[in-house]
Amino acid sequence: MKVKEKVWTYRDYLELNDDKRYEVINGRLYEMPAPTPWHQIISRNLEFLFLDFVRKWKLGQVLDAPIDIVLGEKYVLQPDIVFISKERAGIIGDKAINGVPDLVVEIVSPTTIRRDTVVKKEIYESFGVKEYWLVYPDEMAIEVWALGEGGRYELYSFAEKEGKVKSRVLKGFEVDLKEVFDES
Repeated sequence: MKVKEKVWTYRDYLELNDDKRYEVINGRLYEMPAPTPWHQIISRNLEFLFLDFVRKWKLGQVLDAPIDIVLGEKYVLQPDIVFISKERAGIIGDKAINGVPDLVVEIVSPTTIRRDTVVKKEIYESFGVKEYWLVYPDEMAIEVWALGEGGRYELYSFAEKEGKVKSRVLKGFEVDLKEVFDES
């Protein structure tokens, strides 16, 4: 006899009483590993680049992990960086972002590579996140995926080790990989 697994909801997630980080994906609870210092350096660098641009042009809000993105009762994700346009600021609640962000960034780690590059990419695409950045620390690479006309992600920009990537959602925003992968 097979034991049925618990289907986790946002309400169940809120009742967790520990200091660990989790995500709920299709009703399954996943513990989030602690990020490495290298991951955090990359996250900080990229977040400041986003923040400077978004503030300069008064485009909306840039938030970083840990922040809950509630896409539905069985989908609570914690991306590394998120952008929400000022036109959609109403989805920013007291405890979470309750709706679809305009842009999401995930910094891929060896323990979450499939979840970030396949599972979450499909979720963000199906919910209509306009732009999805995948950052690969070991390869020093960034992929920028943007929703195409058919509602499917298309590779919009890519660079590895050197060069720049650009955003479709944030017109005029370009990032030099040297600034992202700078350890100083």
